[in-house]
Amino acid sequence: MNMDNEPCGQETKDWFGCNWKKHVHCHGCGGAIYGLGFLGALVYYLTTATSILGGIIGVIKAILWPAFLVYGVMKFMGM
Repeated sequence: MNMDNEPCGQETKDWFGCNWKKHVHCHGCGGAIYGLGFLGALVYYLTTATSILGGIIGVIKAILWPAFLVYGVMKFMGM
């Protein structure tokens, strides 16, 4: 919630003369989508794990699933 009655992302200049955005929150939902994907991947990998090592690797895969997704899409597109 913006309490200064200014538009989100209004640029201001600091004492170095650089332009910076005053507010960095813009109400995106990317964190929620990543969180749901993380939980889904975590449940999948942990339920299919057959050992402790498989569970540990499953937690790591659940954290890194966006990288696997982007790699697969780029491989499919031939990039």
